[in-house]
Amino acid sequence: MTTPSSRESSTNRAKASPAPSTATATSTGSTAETTTVSRPDAYVSEKSDDSSKLKTFLSILRNIGDSDDGLGRMLEVLRFWFTKDLCNWEVKDEIPPILGETHKESATEHIGTSNKPVRVSYLTEQTSHHPPVSAFFVDCPVKGISMRGFDQLSAKFTGTSIRVTPGAHNLGLFINVKSRGNEEYQLTHPTAHLGGMLRGSLSVTVTDQCYVICPKTKIKVIMHYQEESWLGKTQNKVNGVVYSYDPENDNKSRIRDVPEKDVLARLEGCWHDQVYYTLAGSKDPSLLIDLKPLFPLPKIIPPLEKQLPNESQRFWASVTAAIKGKQFNEATKLKQELEERQREKANQRKEKNEEWKPRFFTNAVTPHGKPDLTEDGKKALAGLQAEDYTLTESEVTGA
Repeated sequence: MTTPSSRESSTNRAKASPAPSTATATSTGSTAETTTVSRPDAYVSEKSDDSSKLKTFLSILRNIGDSDDGLGRMLEVLRFWFTKDLCNWEVKDEIPPILGETHKESATEHIGTSNKPVRVSYLTEQTSHHPPVSAFFVDCPVKGISMRGFDQLSAKFTGTSIRVTPGAHNLGLFINVKSRGNEEYQLTHPTAHLGGMLRGSLSVTVTDQCYVICPKTKIKVIMHYQEESWLGKTQNKVNGVVYSYDPENDNKSRIRDVPEKDVLARLEGCWHDQVYYTLAGSKDPSLLIDLKPLFPLPKIIPPLEKQLPNESQRFWASVTAAIKGKQFNEATKLKQELEERQREKANQRKEKNEEWKPRFFTNAVTPHGKPDLTEDGKKALAGLQAEDYTLTESEVTGA
């Protein structure tokens, strides 16, 4: 592993950039077939063709840490950053989670000719209701990669749109690469705007700066999501700089503040389409990620009969069934009953002076933004890896 203080020339840096994976996935009806082609080493190839375009983003997450170069690993993290919010469904409405509500899921892919399965497992729990906060943990033991953080949003109506920012406990995503001496990356979230409400045509724009830092390699990224024009089509432009920084004196917050001598690479593109990077000393951009052909892999969720009573799918099963049956009045009634049950249990805890304690995470929130797993949390994630969903029911529930 190299550090910025001993970084190579731009010619050698070209070897450090992670190449697109060759993993592909196709789906037919309700089943999905995954086809995996032998994956090249995590270094830059020449100009990529259609055969090397990623068809899933699971490959991207599990490739983090493959490169032997610090810059290469940072580019792997950035590739994941631009794919993390992909979805293939339309969001109609949401049901506010109840305190203690949990959700577990996994996704599996196979590596190359060895057909070795790589499973990424996800565990989340609503750890606080006021304010609403969820802790989450993502684990890929085969690759020695994990990710954790808190989900919390703050929304404010600005007149023509809703401004959505990370909440006080949401300090970003924290990715740990065990195989690199527990190398950690912190990825902060930008501000988003939900517009088009007056026109009845909702749209999401991002106009803010966000950061990715890795104190161990002393590499930092500043990304700037450019403000959209009132006229014309939405561009979704983003640019950024990857550079060497001093973790003990981190005083750069804007791209223009970064000295040219510290620049390792620059980013530019469309965060809904294609993003490119250009290595320092070069004028030739290389494709970092092409988002157009990407879609999520099918998720593996425990069968309903093996879920705990407070797992999302089981807890809201009656409400979901009513909605699917277009019995909307019944769905509203059932939802209100469950929410009233939550309020009653909250009042009971208040009368007994009892504090709510999450089951899978040690605390409702933490000052450093990184939730820690309890023994039950570790057991739940291990069970997801083994497809063993056996867990005892919680003695105390939020509703």
